[in-house]
Amino acid sequence: MPLGEESASASTFDQLAKDLDNANIMTQNPTDASETSVSDDMATDEESISSVEELTAAVLESQPRSPPSEADKDKAAKIKDEANKILAKGNYSLAVELYSQAIELDPEKEVYWANRAQAYIKEEAYGAAIADATKAIKVNPNYIKSYYRRALAYTAILRPKDALKDFNTVVQRVPTDKSARAKRDECQKIVRRLAFEAAIEVGEEPSIADSIDYEAMVVEDSYEGARLESMTQKTVNGKYPKLQISLEFIQDMIERFKKGQRLHRKYVLTIIIEAMKLFRIEPTMVDVHIEEGLTMSVCGDTHGQFFDLLELFRFNGHPSETHSYLFNGDFVDRGSWSTETALLLFAYKWLYPTRFFLNRGNHEADEMNKVYGFEGECKAKYSEKVFKVFSESFSSMPLATLIGKNYFVLHGGLFSDDKITLEDVRKFDRFRQKQPGQSGLMMEMLWTDPQPQPGRGPSKRGVGLQFGPDVTKRFCEKNGLMAVIRSHEVRMEGYEIEHGGRLITVFSAPNYCDSQGNKGAVINIKSDYELNFQTYDAVPHPDIRPMAYASNLMM
Repeated sequence: MPLGEESASASTFDQLAKDLDNANIMTQNPTDASETSVSDDMATDEESISSVEELTAAVLESQPRSPPSEADKDKAAKIKDEANKILAKGNYSLAVELYSQAIELDPEKEVYWANRAQAYIKEEAYGAAIADATKAIKVNPNYIKSYYRRALAYTAILRPKDALKDFNTVVQRVPTDKSARAKRDECQKIVRRLAFEAAIEVGEEPSIADSIDYEAMVVEDSYEGARLESMTQKTVNGKYPKLQISLEFIQDMIERFKKGQRLHRKYVLTIIIEAMKLFRIEPTMVDVHIEEGLTMSVCGDTHGQFFDLLELFRFNGHPSETHSYLFNGDFVDRGSWSTETALLLFAYKWLYPTRFFLNRGNHEADEMNKVYGFEGECKAKYSEKVFKVFSESFSSMPLATLIGKNYFVLHGGLFSDDKITLEDVRKFDRFRQKQPGQSGLMMEMLWTDPQPQPGRGPSKRGVGLQFGPDVTKRFCEKNGLMAVIRSHEVRMEGYEIEHGGRLITVFSAPNYCDSQGNKGAVINIKSDYELNFQTYDAVPHPDIRPMAYASNLMM
């Protein structure tokens, strides 16, 4: 029996989060909220797993109201069959609802829990998937797909040791399954690599970017693309003057990328390093004021969907001195043109340093890039050095933008502690903490999600937390904000206004991963600070699948 794909199967997750909140696992009372120091660098093991374990414990402790009748069992089986069809068509949220109905009728059927876990994996609700797969294992320890799906979910939230245990179980019980064995072997390599890196870690590594003399690199005469030019030739003392970027160079770069061509490595490194120099001098929270006659466009995740990014610029206007842009994280991973996307955004940052802004997202992080494709893409198209310089640049990016003192823009969402203010964000030293980790201020800014019910609850992703409308309201009132703008989640219409108008989610990767059928969106803001929403559809792209460069574990 193949383990890789099958249609996936208590109350819905939102209800579960509410149940958890009522159980005081995470309290909505601000005086009881867990403390999060803005100086926390890394999570302890307990902190990094608490959200998943809380969620799993609540699922395991859930009790059926009464034993199911034969009629209930028959009805549940029919609902499960319909859910399987819905899942196969890509409507994951409806599949979750249907599997939930089947579970409500017959909670002691392991396949319903395991199938809902599969639907949650498709929705990237990995914490919920782990909880359901664990419940399926409790119901029937011999149902192997439960271990396989839990391993996939652990992999997705960067817990390879836990994933390896489940992959080992699958391989021991089904030794002929080649896919499971390949994933087990890949996971084992990751665990060994992490152990090796921890063993040889000697503290702060020197900057790779600072050691590269990119201006002295030679571009061969055979290179046919546009060239970055310096204002003068090589100086008398042998130094090379600073290269200058131009709109013409960017336009030529776009045309090269559309044809599947690459930039010269000198220009790749130059663009990354020049953008990084600008990031380094920006504060952790950038203040932006919209002047009369200026438009600022706020965009969400683009995830390497380069051709959809070009469509956004085509219909909404290209960056210019009068048209400012803010891209709110997750430029890379999943989509198979992540290098092209990142280089274009970095080039615009270099050309328009006070008109073009980038916030860091949770995918601008090493471990995510190793799993979800960006590292593999950099190595395939350029080199490992290019990835390492990109990594260094990601660590220097601002984490948030404050637009006109009205809108707080960050990738994920709000905090575990009501005491956190804009001033705390402004003072946060992002250079002390290169990677987000799994707890602390940076992690919460990049990972958290909203929930409809009040208070705070464990994250369905398995990392971070969820926050309710009361949390958003208190934060906005305390900091004098009209609203919080965030990204991080697919919205079928490209955007959604939530929490009584105080929270806006914008997502700019239409038909995400060629499978979701969602629109993309952009928010245009002028000097009156009114929000104008524009949506758009995905456009055709060359025949390269999403995740083409991702780890085998994610395939």
